Amino acid sequence: MKPLSGNKYLVAGTMSGTSLDGLDLAAVEFMYADNLWEFTIVAAKTIQYPSEWEDKLKSAPALSGVQLMELHNDYGRYTGLHINEFLQKNQLIPALIASHGHTIFHQPEKGFTFQLGNGVCIAAETGITTVADFRSGDVALGGQGAPLVPVGDRLLFSKYESCLNLGGFANISFEQNGKRTAFDICPVNFILNELAQKKGKSYDAGGELGRTGKINKELLEQLNRLEFYRQPPPKSLGREWMDNSFLLLMNSFDASVEDKLRTAYEHIALQIANAAPETGRMLVTGGGAYNTFLLERIREHLKCEIVIPSSEIIEYKEALVFAFLGLLRFLEEINCYASVTGARRDSSTGVVYS
Repeated sequence: MKPLSGNKYLVAGTMSGTSLDGLDLAAVEFMYADNLWEFTIVAAKTIQYPSEWEDKLKSAPALSGVQLMELHNDYGRYTGLHINEFLQKNQLIPALIASHGHTIFHQPEKGFTFQLGNGVCIAAETGITTVADFRSGDVALGGQGAPLVPVGDRLLFSKYESCLNLGGFANISFEQNGKRTAFDICPVNFILNELAQKKGKSYDAGGELGRTGKINKELLEQLNRLEFYRQPPPKSLGREWMDNSFLLLMNSFDASVEDKLRTAYEHIALQIANAAPETGRMLVTGGGAYNTFLLERIREHLKCEIVIPSSEIIEYKEALVFAFLGLLRFLEEINCYASVTGARRDSSTGVVYS
């Protein structure tokens, strides 16, 4: 089913990031006209996870198979209930729900990825057709299953030469030789939040804690030498790599939290500068776009122009794009680029539950 010019589609998108900063909900109206897609965010909200759910999501990788499947359904129902409340409050009836879920396992080199939040439970709870499990199809085709947002970057944000997201991990996308290329760069909020929590803070607001530290040159050098950074794209990051590589190295150093944070900021800025194009305008979104010190360090090393959009786009771009990916899947249009993921071919990925 091809999109018809002038047609409008209202879609609710959901996203839960690795940094556990909440469940993002966005109701978005898309319109296709003159071979271009346009969008309007009609309503958006972030549901902060109560401590009970934070604990469940953190401990999910250690669950037995039966326990994980039970949580998969429970989190699907939890997501569906919050979508219902969100839609009722805003008096909206979308044609479709698109849910990314919460990543628990991501090991494409072993042929699997798993996003918690069963789409069939969301569809049952809301009574609305739901698209979920966006990554597995691409992994089955030999791809990384990530990043998926570049389709939205190309079709919805084409006026920018590159798009950088500063979430749990940093990822970037841009045009190269007539194709979209994209990849994960390095951890951002995943490590910054982890370190800030050791000082009793949920996150390092504005980067003020990290600003007080000093760079540990030896730690910085060893972080920059991690094997992942020498690998060519396509490549993606997950919690397993953080636990078995990045955090293992970080925790082996006897340094203050402030110094580790300051070193992490410098590492992030250097890796982003290494990955980014040298010219053009770069759209920067994700929670890290609010971190003043992080942006200072990135600007210090980066050559291209940084553009910070409205708070609505900063906070809800990923939920917006997954709403779009769900719509493309529903319309049986390509929503995953092999040039980005390394799969054998482009695909329309995601499982549709009616």
